[in-house]
Amino acid sequence: MNATAALTDVRRHILEVAQPLLLSKGFTAVGLAEVLAAAQVPKGSFYHYFESKESFGEAVLEDYFTDNLARMDALLAQPGTAAQRLIGYFHDWLESQTGDEAQSRCFVVKLGAEVCDLSESMRTALERGTKRVIDRLARCIEAGRSDGSLSTVQDARAVAAALYQRWLGASLLAKIARDRAPLDAAMADTRQMLGLPPDA
Repeated sequence: MNATAALTDVRRHILEVAQPLLLSKGFTAVGLAEVLAAAQVPKGSFYHYFESKESFGEAVLEDYFTDNLARMDALLAQPGTAAQRLIGYFHDWLESQTGDEAQSRCFVVKLGAEVCDLSESMRTALERGTKRVIDRLARCIEAGRSDGSLSTVQDARAVAAALYQRWLGASLLAKIARDRAPLDAAMADTRQMLGLPPDA
């Protein structure tokens, strides 16, 4: 393995180790020394991999969205109508937000309000990532308009954005209340917004 590949592997490892720490404690509460200790990387070597804590935060967010979007693509590529695939995606969201694993939580909910006022580069990383989520939702809704499973939806992009906003809000409220009821309500609202019958 050459030096560049080794550097990339260690960098990736640091990002993977950092995600659950940041999801648990937040960005400002987690120090670089804690991240490096968890990754078993020498304390003085951080700046070999990242220019600053801000660039590290941006890289963590980009890494999160890369993984999140790959999972989303896999869910939206499942067999069935576009409506079935979309509901399957939101079922996965609901289950991931109510599980015990910290790494299953939504980074946008956890870090959005915290970092947008701290760092413009981290804010734009969040903005880019969330736009890509909405793009995928809109494409799936358009596919549903084509296959007839979401024929009542008029503006795919507007509905995609409204759904994403609804689910982010529900995830935050579920976190505050420690109750899945806001997510169950989001699922019911999603079916209604998509013109689908209530879940049996």
